[in-house]
Amino acid sequence: MRILPILAAAVAALAPLHAQEQAKADELAVRGGLPNFFGKLKNGEEVRVGYLGGSITAANGWRVKSLKWLKEQYPAAKLSEINAAIGGTGSDLGVFRAHQDVISKKPDLLFIEFAVNDGGPAEKIQRSMEGIVRQTWKADPTTDICFVYTLSENMLPSYQEGKFTAVATAMEGVAAHYQIPSIAFGPEVAKQVTDGSLIFTGKADPAKPGQRFFTGDSVHPNDTGHEVYQTVIARSLTAMKDSGTGGPHKLVGMDPLRADNWENAKIVPITPSMLKGKWTKLDPSQPGPAKSFQNRLPALWKAEEAGASIQFILEGTVAQVYGLLGPDGGEVEIKVDELAPTKALLFDKYSTYHRLGKMNLFSGPSADRHTISATLTANMPDKAKMFSEENRRKMEANPEPYGKAVWYAGSLLVLGDVVE
Repeated sequence: MRILPILAAAVAALAPLHAQEQAKADELAVRGGLPNFFGKLKNGEEVRVGYLGGSITAANGWRVKSLKWLKEQYPAAKLSEINAAIGGTGSDLGVFRAHQDVISKKPDLLFIEFAVNDGGPAEKIQRSMEGIVRQTWKADPTTDICFVYTLSENMLPSYQEGKFTAVATAMEGVAAHYQIPSIAFGPEVAKQVTDGSLIFTGKADPAKPGQRFFTGDSVHPNDTGHEVYQTVIARSLTAMKDSGTGGPHKLVGMDPLRADNWENAKIVPITPSMLKGKWTKLDPSQPGPAKSFQNRLPALWKAEEAGASIQFILEGTVAQVYGLLGPDGGEVEIKVDELAPTKALLFDKYSTYHRLGKMNLFSGPSADRHTISATLTANMPDKAKMFSEENRRKMEANPEPYGKAVWYAGSLLVLGDVVE
């Protein structure tokens, strides 16, 4: 199918991968180490740490704790973070936004964390992860990279068997090809769950003091869970501090792992000439979605009337719209060349609030020229039907936002070039 659903929450992104032998799960694979990063730390230089990932990284958890620990270990260095994490998103969005959100800010170390949110065939994961790596080193070959593998409860059995999940196994293929270090949290979590010192999912019970829970929802670590993650990070970084040889990471002359990797993925601004019908460019200085999401969507357009459309010509293989979905989301009709139109919703079962998402317009095997249009329809999605009982109650308590059918569009995500 050409149309993919807009991004759902992290757990929903976990789809079966093509069969592959799961790799042995080691907590740390040093490979080429992080010599440029540690060289700057030891010299007391200015050091920027980038974090590209999903909600587990966006939380006030291992990201914050790891930076604090680094500052304590290297007090002479001037450490700062680049927080490029977005909840509920995987590397298939990360590869498009990597340059805008983190690479352009010149990180010295880039942590990449998508092991919980990614899913689908191994080749899909690898083309996105490899694309991020190659974009990073094209921009600055001295940037060190480290893959980080978080876990959710459904991944626990793999780690208890001493194996990576299928997602992490796919990512390890990229890490090994480019000699990128990887840190896995799963082995330590599995060890503590197995020996009974940690319960993976649950909530504290005053009647049972001393119990330690990793998470309350099977996915997102609580503070105890993030402390476990931080223990692994500190142990792994300490083990790597003298490893590797500093200098640029080489891409020239190195064949990619996958010839179809997405290193050319990019964000293209939506221009007024692409817009037909009534659109409003929202003011980011005013309260509302444009202000809330300005760091990810520098420009945000809003359509409230049916017939408003985005039209352009693509010379390439992939085109998507990057924007928002939420309680007021409507329906879009998509037309590509002479193919039959398809529909996509700007609303899903999680849409009690606005969040970032992408809508696929076109995906094809060859970089031909394609005429693409996406138009807001007059149809009102049956929002209550998509909701759980809990979210239906929220909708009934505050029905006003759900009575609208609008479209928030920020930019285009493309492989190829856009011709207006």
